[in-house]
Amino acid sequence: MYLIFVVIVYIIFAKLFVDWKRWKEYYPTILFFIVCNLLYNFVFYNHTLWRYRAVTIDWLNHTLIELTFTFFIVPVVIMIYLRYYPTGKRQFFYLAAWIIYFSFIEFLFEKRGLFVYENGWDLKWSVLFNVIMFTMVRTHYRNPLLAMIISLPIIIILLFIFHPSISELK
Repeated sequence: MYLIFVVIVYIIFAKLFVDWKRWKEYYPTILFFIVCNLLYNFVFYNHTLWRYRAVTIDWLNHTLIELTFTFFIVPVVIMIYLRYYPTGKRQFFYLAAWIIYFSFIEFLFEKRGLFVYENGWDLKWSVLFNVIMFTMVRTHYRNPLLAMIISLPIIIILLFIFHPSISELK
């Protein structure tokens, strides 16, 4: 039930805040996020760091919730985030607001049992991840090659910290 509520909220956000005339401008960055997110879900399939948990319907599992998040909610978020991105000193506060918003939503979902941390991941890691994610989304929008170059060592570091088969190589 909560997933339907979240989707309805983001449909309203999409209607109110997305400039649909500019969707093609945001499309490469949306694809960058989708590829990174699906790569995470593939690499960590048997060793998740976090997962969604449905509490209302048995067939609604992490995969279906993740796909809804990846292909519907995040594209709306990215288009809103990039559309209103400010210049100057306000950038820091704007970035901080999005990090706080995403982290707070996750905190609420975790407290309700809808979001589960696993294998050493916790809210502190999610906050750091949100800092990286929103920074990389903006970087990719401005300079896709730079974002891909910066993302590679970040992915490797996270693999060494959290993936058990990689960690054994230490």
